[in-house]
Amino acid sequence: MCAESITTNQDARTEYSRRLDDLRVRQSAYEHRHKLLGNANLAAGSAIVILAIWVLASRGLAIYWPLLPAFVFVFLTIVHLRVLRALRTCLRLRAYYQRGIGRLDDCWIGTGETGERFLQPSHPYSRDLDLFGSGSLFELLCTARTRAGESTLADWLLAPAPLDEISARQTAISDLRNRLDLRENMAVLGEDVRSGVRPDALLAWAEGEPLLKLGSGRVAAAVLAVLWIFSLIAWAVWGLGYLALITSLVNVVYGQQSSKRIGSAIQQIEEATRDLALLSQVLARLEHETFSTAKLVALQAELRTQGLLPSRSIARLSRLVAYLESRRNPLVRAFDPFVFWTLQLTYGVEAWRRNFGPAVRRWLAVVGEMEALLSLSAYAYEHPADVFPEFAGDIPCFEAESFTHPLIPQCRAVPNDLKLGRELQLIIISGPNMAGKSTLIRAVGINAVLALCGAPVRARRLRLSPLALAASICILDSLQGGISRFYAEITRLKQITDLAKGPLPVLFLLDELLQGTNSHDRRIGAQAVVQTLVARGAMGIVTTHDLALTQIADSLGPRAVNMHFEDRLENGALHFDYRLSSGIVQTSNALELMRSIGLEV
Repeated sequence: MCAESITTNQDARTEYSRRLDDLRVRQSAYEHRHKLLGNANLAAGSAIVILAIWVLASRGLAIYWPLLPAFVFVFLTIVHLRVLRALRTCLRLRAYYQRGIGRLDDCWIGTGETGERFLQPSHPYSRDLDLFGSGSLFELLCTARTRAGESTLADWLLAPAPLDEISARQTAISDLRNRLDLRENMAVLGEDVRSGVRPDALLAWAEGEPLLKLGSGRVAAAVLAVLWIFSLIAWAVWGLGYLALITSLVNVVYGQQSSKRIGSAIQQIEEATRDLALLSQVLARLEHETFSTAKLVALQAELRTQGLLPSRSIARLSRLVAYLESRRNPLVRAFDPFVFWTLQLTYGVEAWRRNFGPAVRRWLAVVGEMEALLSLSAYAYEHPADVFPEFAGDIPCFEAESFTHPLIPQCRAVPNDLKLGRELQLIIISGPNMAGKSTLIRAVGINAVLALCGAPVRARRLRLSPLALAASICILDSLQGGISRFYAEITRLKQITDLAKGPLPVLFLLDELLQGTNSHDRRIGAQAVVQTLVARGAMGIVTTHDLALTQIADSLGPRAVNMHFEDRLENGALHFDYRLSSGIVQTSNALELMRSIGLEV
């Protein structure tokens, strides 16, 4: 644990610890009630058995005496279930705040959603900047309860937002920053496990073509079911058994013909509408929160459809689907051929889809945006020293003061300053191995990602323009695809140079450029790539330990500069200060590193 991070995050740590202490007290009280109610239920159940035996053995005791402890047993069972629910909620909240303290203590890796499914091999920076995977930016940020929220947050990290949208998100995050109760409530909705709320399947069903036509078929099913019930009454009262037989046969034939039509409809409904209870609860919680910022008010207003709150509409659909699933009950199955329980419920779900299906996409989009904003607001609350960036409009620039990498603990991170713009478009950073070159350009990239999605950044100040970000840092070969690392790298470089033709200035981050070829070809190829990017108005950083590449700066005049990281050897050990300095590095540590691990050189 870092003393500096404790100081920086003291308010969040104090509040999380206070809530954890309260939860421990509540958990202890619920566990005590759980034991008492368990014993009371056991006593009530024993009383029922004893009195029932007494009634059977002795005719002097009224038969209703066992009913009294039976009522007590039912009442205690209901209370017990509520206590168990509260206890489970308590445990989940404790886990939620313990994870929050883990983030403050930099012990969060492996505890959250990694988002690996959002990795795109061809994306210009997602793998290079560790956006997804274990220990990634996504795992640090994401607190979403639904797949829609996770997908929205991933989309924001993968593509820059327009300036007006960034400004709206910043204002919304500031509004949500101190709403701990809202984030707490969202964290415990649904079941214990993380929910799917599969938006793609739900949307495909909600916006798909109707599988059943509402109209005469629905009316016929209802009329035949009512007639069958009346035929049973007629049989019982007037002895008209033939009427009951005829209506039963008619209903069975009609039901068999209808079952062919509804089989695929039921399968689609059940696959698409899982986890509706969680979605309904999330919507209900968001509907009843009072917001003041324009973006949050607008998102909340988008939820209403036909004057109805979506949580109630989704809850109604959830009930219909639950009733539909009851068709597997043996009793329901016995009467289904005559009353069309399954058919009528399927018609009911289809009617819901006709009325509310077009609104589902909007509801999921609102849920996704809200959860993404809540995730970023939690990050902002837990990192109060991080600031919102300033934007420079149309002037290409990236100017950072005292910036560090958000995934490195603050007590270990060394801040640096950096300035790129129209006058200085290229910085070539030389330095020995392990001196911090790759970490610095990753810090530049990941802070740019945060800035362009509307989040606070790890810097004292950051000023930048709208940018297209691209990186060549973590380039991998592909054995299955028959692609070497060098070919994969030049393919990425082609992608970056093509991106520089677009409307937005490109911020490029190139680590150990073209290291997969000989020094001669590397020098010529690297200079050509960099000159092309600079000529197209791009700006960026190239790192290298090959000092031949530092000569590229001379060919670009004042638009490029050399900078470096240094190391020093003290008592046989290498030391790094991770401070960016002007000029070309004058030292090399490759041989010392080889000797330090026991290689003879």
